[in-house]
Amino acid sequence: MIRVHRPRRTPAILLRRGKEATIQLQALGRPGYYWLAYRWSNLFFACQLCNQRFKKNLFPLRDPARRALSHHHDLSCEEPLLIDPARTTPSVHLGFREEYAYARTGSQMGETTINALGLNRPELVEVRRDRLENLKLLHASRDYLASLAKSKRSRSGAALLQKLEAALERSVRDSAEYAAMTRAALSAD
Repeated sequence: MIRVHRPRRTPAILLRRGKEATIQLQALGRPGYYWLAYRWSNLFFACQLCNQRFKKNLFPLRDPARRALSHHHDLSCEEPLLIDPARTTPSVHLGFREEYAYARTGSQMGETTINALGLNRPELVEVRRDRLENLKLLHASRDYLASLAKSKRSRSGAALLQKLEAALERSVRDSAEYAAMTRAALSAD
């Protein structure tokens, strides 16, 4: 699904009081970023659930008073609190401890992105947990096969080992599902 980073409709902000988070529309008196509705730089791939159930029109800024209100205003004056992977390296702000996302070094951008997109919602954590279990099995199989291949100098074992290595390499590519969690898990070993 393709979604907009800056919303076309009135932007909402995420308010936090203790552990409770509420969404509040920011009173602008007009549509949101209407001039960016069909710009490629404002379009991203996102899962339907992340976009429609969680992000919706959320677009929090460090200072809401600096929000661009029309096409006449300079977007560079804004400091968005949602990670834009085209402009920011997500791993600077987000990390993974096993299947759970966390904000690195207390990153406000990381924390806001996790909450706004529901990155630690139970269903998603469960899917990542399953993926992580398979990854660990694949990793352990590779290590075991590597030790066998060294001792027996088996050609078939070496070929299988190459396939396992290739599968692990594919799992950390930017285009791979759950690539950030996979990178974190493999670098921990």
